Amino acid sequence: MNEPDGAPIIDVTTVSDTEAVVHVTRPGTFDVAVHRFDGLEADTDHRLDVPAPVGSSYDTDVFAVPVRTLPALTGARLSVLATVNDVHFGELAAGQIDDLEMGPIRRPEPGAEPYPEVMNRGAAHEIDQIDADAVVVKGDLSLDGTDDEFAAFERCYREPFGDRLHVVRGNHDGYRHQSDYAGDQHIDLDGVTIALIDTVIPGATTGDFTIEQADWLDALASVSTQPVFAMGHHQQWIAGPGTDPRDAKRSEDYFGLHPDASDRLDDVCARRNSIVAYAAGHTHRHRLRAMTRSGVPSIEIGCTKDFPGTWAEYRVHDDGIMQVVHRVSSPEALAWSESCRGLYSDFDIDYATYALGTLDDRCFVIPTHR
Repeated sequence: MNEPDGAPIIDVTTVSDTEAVVHVTRPGTFDVAVHRFDGLEADTDHRLDVPAPVGSSYDTDVFAVPVRTLPALTGARLSVLATVNDVHFGELAAGQIDDLEMGPIRRPEPGAEPYPEVMNRGAAHEIDQIDADAVVVKGDLSLDGTDDEFAAFERCYREPFGDRLHVVRGNHDGYRHQSDYAGDQHIDLDGVTIALIDTVIPGATTGDFTIEQADWLDALASVSTQPVFAMGHHQQWIAGPGTDPRDAKRSEDYFGLHPDASDRLDDVCARRNSIVAYAAGHTHRHRLRAMTRSGVPSIEIGCTKDFPGTWAEYRVHDDGIMQVVHRVSSPEALAWSESCRGLYSDFDIDYATYALGTLDDRCFVIPTHR
């Protein structure tokens, strides 16, 4: 946290073609104010006048915050979907790695509601407000894949969304070789087909995209009459910019899709122009990269359970898909997620910068023709 007499933390968390959301944290506290700006002109540089925290004594009552809105999509809006990942029902300690006591490790106060319940209830409520045509959960529903954890997940997400909910497992859901939420599936919406890929290797942290799955995705994309948006739990391995994948370090235990599996996904995307993006979770961060061969966007969405506590909205138009990331902003969710801003500092990790990423990592337009 900042010292009480320091500057507030100002995060532009969300931007679209017409709106922006700024979160302001009072220095020395977990008190976060939310400021929403609507009716902005698209594809334009704006200066937002953001009020200083109430009761503070600065030289100004407002902070000028620059932001550029996204370009407007001019085609008709066809559908809207939302995604969450790394929701982790059953988790009791945020920031804990294995049995290490290094941290800081955040736990709720004795008797307080478990934080996965707080964060996910807030996310589900906000998603419900946009009347999404589909809600996709990209894995790590649980801490350890127990029946109680899956039941808590179902209460939070199945009850409000019913048949609109589509779920694939993550590594935390398959450590004991469970088969709940296993298997690939495709979801047809107006304007986009979602290819939801099961990347889990039962019993392992790392992920795979097998030859059989590549054939499935290839066949789906070959006959699709609309854009295909692939999603799964594990993020891709991608060689650095300008690096030939054959010359890059290809770790057998890469924390994500194995390099060979990652290349296999890229190869399918290069072969099938209908595939417009791949989105994953797993890393608890927001990041946008381009695949090496195809140039298709490879997207990572941060976790819902702690800082910054987010979910992603996709507005599907016939000339593009707009990704808009939202921070869960109920008062109790903001108090918890803000308290997690400094996780992993004992490991010399700037978790806030890592997890939040840049605004360009979170909010952008995905072209649907290439």
